[in-house]
Amino acid sequence: MAVPPIQPTRGVAAGSADLARPLRASLMLDVVLGLLVAVTLPLAIVAIPNTVSVVAALLPPDISQVEMVRAHGLALPAMVLTVPLAALFLRRVRAVPILVVGLASLALADAAGGYAESTPLVGVLRVLHGVGAGLLVPASLVAVWGRSPALRAVWAGMLATSLMAAQALALWPLDEVRSWRVTLQPYPMLTGVALALAAVYLVLWMRNGDGAAGPGVVERGRLPVAAGLAAAVAALALGTTFDWPPGLLILAAALFIFALFLLASANGFEGVTGRVPAYTTLVIGVVVLPTAAQVTNVELGGLSGPGLSGLWPAFVVAGIAGLVAAVVVSRLGGAVVPLCAAGGLALVVAGLCVVRLFLPAAEGPALIFPFALLTVGAAVAVTSALRSSGVGAALFALSLLFPGVLSGFLLGTGIQLTLLQRARTPQAMVDAFVGALHMWALVGGGLVVVTIVLGAALARRSPQTRAGTAGGLPRVELPPVEGLDDVPMDEVSQGVAPAIPAPAPPVDPDPPAAGSPAGQGGGKAASMAADEFEEDSPEQAEPKNEPEPKTDQRPRPGTVPTPGSRPEPGPEPGTGPEKPGALPVVPPPTPSPEGALGDGADRP
Repeated sequence: MAVPPIQPTRGVAAGSADLARPLRASLMLDVVLGLLVAVTLPLAIVAIPNTVSVVAALLPPDISQVEMVRAHGLALPAMVLTVPLAALFLRRVRAVPILVVGLASLALADAAGGYAESTPLVGVLRVLHGVGAGLLVPASLVAVWGRSPALRAVWAGMLATSLMAAQALALWPLDEVRSWRVTLQPYPMLTGVALALAAVYLVLWMRNGDGAAGPGVVERGRLPVAAGLAAAVAALALGTTFDWPPGLLILAAALFIFALFLLASANGFEGVTGRVPAYTTLVIGVVVLPTAAQVTNVELGGLSGPGLSGLWPAFVVAGIAGLVAAVVVSRLGGAVVPLCAAGGLALVVAGLCVVRLFLPAAEGPALIFPFALLTVGAAVAVTSALRSSGVGAALFALSLLFPGVLSGFLLGTGIQLTLLQRARTPQAMVDAFVGALHMWALVGGGLVVVTIVLGAALARRSPQTRAGTAGGLPRVELPPVEGLDDVPMDEVSQGVAPAIPAPAPPVDPDPPAAGSPAGQGGGKAASMAADEFEEDSPEQAEPKNEPEPKTDQRPRPGTVPTPGSRPEPGPEPGTGPEKPGALPVVPPPTPSPEGALGDGADRP
């Protein structure tokens, strides 16, 4: 008999439409959030470089250049302090309001920057820049954490691209500038676009909700420690502006980098998955932005380089390559994630080697290779490290990124000052800058290699590696189950369930009658219990040494084994009583009535 197809009803069609609306809304939310991340992360990172010395000739005569440089450099220390505090605050407040507040802070600082007249006001505005940027970075990470993995990859790729291009982005508005205040408002239009995107995202978020969550209880215990160490690094950065000798500056920066690595090693609330992102983000912060800043300064037109106009093709190619690499890594299997993290750091080492061996370059296209290696390596390493961690571990790692950036700047500055003290001519100064860049590339490469070794050592100590299952849980040995040892593996693979003997029923002093159902099901067990009772009684004349018959515990089709007896062919379904503890008997399939009518489907 042919069965007509079931036609969809109007209710099903309406349900499909109702399901499609949330999917479209979620896709729109992801698209807007991706655009917001692509705009806000460069705005946040571009606040780090201190570029007021480039336009020092445009400052009024009554403003001290040294004090202005010191005030303009307050953005990075403020950012270093804000990131861990914002990570703590995100446990109670959703990410979207923090994003809006951070962008509003940047917009307010940009708007007021056009009216700055004194050094204290410049310091206040730069602190506001740092606070806004410090709110944007962790809030954007938490916002993408509850969405698709591709958004997290976009976040990591944009972070790597922003670190690479931050110095160039900060210097680009200063080309042929006529006012020093441009350093306080480099991209006001881009800030307005970011605010508009944030408003759209806020409306969509209020309609659809946001599943992002803040750090857990243990992570919150680690974040204040990171905030305290960040405060110490910020105080060091402020103190070095008061004519510290280069040797003391190098020693202090090296000690703080070592302390940051110790803090990353003490981060054990997620084991290896908690330490790996901490090591990775820390070394990326120490190496990438300070290296890119020195390369950008050396490759400017005044030092026989191609200038900013020649650098932009290399930055664009490197940024696109970093985004694509991050998205590709986010779609790979979990077993290759640790290898990708180590491979990304190895690419960073390769980029530093290219910087040391082949830079400075007289032409811009020659910079594509080192910039692409550094950006792709940083994007792959950060994406892989964050993929296997929780949101608390990611926020803790992010709280180490910007102290690492500040420590890297201090260490690189100490190396530069050491070499510049020996320069007496303009050409000697150029050679000192190039020599400092090469020495810094050597130091940074050594730090990255140490991080790779630490990651490999942690991977060898992890339970996943010892169990031989990468990315899986350690093997748990279960105790043997009686009755399962004699079951052949071919029967297990065919789905035959092993028979587990049921416990013997208690001895009833009044045995049931032989004809009763209870007597049929438990008479033999009761008689065996009575025999054991007679063996234990002191009045027994002679013990019974009869061997127990061997029983085959392997089930057969249509049989129900009972304790201490051979399996016998069971009764037909519905004719025999059910025994306690026995497996149910599944009746064979009955012929279809349609087959009896001549369809032929059920005939033998």
